[in-house]
Amino acid sequence: MQLDDLAQKALSFQDYTPQPPIEGVSHQPLKKHRSLEGSFMEHLRVTGGKVEGSSFEPRQISVSWAVAGRINAFHIHPKRIQDELWCVLEGELLVWLVDVRQGSPTQGNRRPFLLSGEAPALLHIPSGVAHGYRAGHKGAVLLYAMNSQFELSDPNEGRLPWDFFGAELWADDKG
Repeated sequence: MQLDDLAQKALSFQDYTPQPPIEGVSHQPLKKHRSLEGSFMEHLRVTGGKVEGSSFEPRQISVSWAVAGRINAFHIHPKRIQDELWCVLEGELLVWLVDVRQGSPTQGNRRPFLLSGEAPALLHIPSGVAHGYRAGHKGAVLLYAMNSQFELSDPNEGRLPWDFFGAELWADDKG
């Protein structure tokens, strides 16, 4: 079909190619059991000090409340190993992960994830993967486990500018 020149010039197509993997990152949907009385969901099962099905050993569990539209990016934990398991309980987070580990087979790969209280999932973020989020229009509640404890006297919270990997990561999709 022929389009006029202006429409043809402005035309783009959705890209459905799979997102590049990042070594060590996993996304595991959780089962939310719903009934008229409410809902129930298992977050983590821990056996022998480790999350079942993984080698992740939780050392601290925290909650973060993000206001609507908040961009909290990018952070990384360079001083000590700190893997994280994220789960959104309410609202939505657009999460971007970027592998900045020197020598990693997936170094430079970046990948978005949508975490939502409507479709809860565990997102495993390994140490050395820069991570950040933008909260949805209702904000979000993030429950996360870490295999390292926060130390106020020596915080392991390295920051990169919010737009370090490109401001377009956080742009609204107006497609």
